[in-house]
Amino acid sequence: MKPQKFKRDPQFDLFKIELNRIVNTQHPLVKLAHQIDWKTFDQEFETHFSDEGRPAIATRLMVALHYLKYSYDLSDEETVAMWVENAYWQYFGGRQHFEHELPIDPSSMTRWRKRIGVEGAEVLLSQTITTAIKERYLKKAQCEKVNVDTTVQTKDVRFPTDARLYDRMRERLVKTAQKEGIALRQSYDRVGKQSLRRQQNYAHAQQGRRAAKETKRLKTMLGRVVRDIERKTVKPCEILEEQLILANRLMEQRRDSKNKIYSIHEPHVQCIMKGKAHQRYEFGCKVGYVTSAKGNWILGAQAFNDNSYDGHTLERSLEQTKRFSPVDVKQATCDLGYRGHDIKNTKILIVPRRKRHASRAIRGWWRRRNAIEPIIGHQKSDHRLNRNQLAGELGDQLNVIFSACGFNIKKLMRAFWLWIQNVIESVQITNFQKAFA
Repeated sequence: MKPQKFKRDPQFDLFKIELNRIVNTQHPLVKLAHQIDWKTFDQEFETHFSDEGRPAIATRLMVALHYLKYSYDLSDEETVAMWVENAYWQYFGGRQHFEHELPIDPSSMTRWRKRIGVEGAEVLLSQTITTAIKERYLKKAQCEKVNVDTTVQTKDVRFPTDARLYDRMRERLVKTAQKEGIALRQSYDRVGKQSLRRQQNYAHAQQGRRAAKETKRLKTMLGRVVRDIERKTVKPCEILEEQLILANRLMEQRRDSKNKIYSIHEPHVQCIMKGKAHQRYEFGCKVGYVTSAKGNWILGAQAFNDNSYDGHTLERSLEQTKRFSPVDVKQATCDLGYRGHDIKNTKILIVPRRKRHASRAIRGWWRRRNAIEPIIGHQKSDHRLNRNQLAGELGDQLNVIFSACGFNIKKLMRAFWLWIQNVIESVQITNFQKAFA
C-alpha cells in the first residue's frame, strides 16, 4: 500500500512531549528539516508501492534515516537506536511528539533500498544539490566547472587465497546439498578445517611446499564434492546450479586467468590496482566522482562494476551530473588517467606531468583539481565508502550514492551552523556598539 503520511495534530496532548518545545529552532538539523522539499520524495517514490496491502513506512522517515546513517557513519541498527535517543533526529524525520520506541525494524531499511533502486537513490542526491542551490550555498555558475576522479570502493570481504576459497566453496556446496536432501559420500567438514588451518600455519611460517600441498588437498576435496553432487542430481535447483558453475570456474582459474573469483559470496568483486605503495591491490569496484571545482560539493557519484578504463567512464559520470545540475557542465578537469576520452561538448582539461605552455587561468584549474582528493578521503573514512557491506552489484551502486548524500548533508549542516554563528556575532557586536555609543 502507499506510504503513510504524518499529519500534525493541532490538539495538545497532555501525555506526550512535543518536539517543538524541547529542540533549539536554530539547530542545523531543524533548519535543514525546513529547507528540504520532502514532497518531492513522496511524488517520486509513490510508483514503487501498490494500492493494496498494509500501509508502507512513511517516505520522509526512511529518507531521513538514510541521510543520517551516511552522515554519521552508522549501521542500520545503530541508526535506528540513535533515532530513539535523539530528539533532533526525530524532528528531522517529521515526527511531532518525542517517541520512546524504535520507529522501524532495521531490516526495513534494507528492503526499502532495494525497492527504490539506483534511480531512487539518485533522487536523494539530487535533492541535496537542489537544497544547496536554493539556500545559495552552491551557485549555479559553480556547477559549470567540475573536477572528476575515480577511486576504489572496497568490499567487505576477506583477503582472497586459493586455500580459503576452496574451503569456503566446499562448505557452501555441502550446506546446499544437505538442504536439498542429497546424501553425499563424504562432506570433508572435519578434515577440511584441519587442512585449512595447516595451510595457513605453513604459509605464515614461509614453508611454501607444505602450504602448496595442503592447498592442493583442499582443491581435491572440493572436486570430489562437486563430482559427487553432479552424479546424484539430474536437475539441480537454481541455487545449487549456480554454485556448481562457480565451483568449476574456481577450480579452472589460474594465476594469469581473467575474470577471476575473489570471493564466494560476492563473486563480482574485482581486483583493482591503483599504484598505492601501502595497498597494492584492492578488492571491490571502481567509483567515479564529480565535484564542483569551487565549493567542493559532490555533483555526481557512480559505481562501475565493469572496471573500465578511466577515460571510458568520463561520459557516464558527466551524464549523471547533467541530470542533477541546473546548468550544463562546460569544463571538467581530470588527471592523466582520463586520456583517450571521446567527449566533444565539454571542455576537458587533462593535468599534465609538466605544467608548461599554459595560461595562468588553466594552471589555476589544474591546481584546483587536487581538491577532489580530500573529498574522496572523507568519503572513505567518514561516510561508509570503505569496506562496503551492502550485498551485490546493486549494493555497490547504492552505497556510493548514499555516501555522497551523507557528505552533502554534512556540508549543509556546517553551512547552517556557520550562518547561525555569524548572526550571533553580528548581534553581539551591534549590542556592544550600542552600549558604548
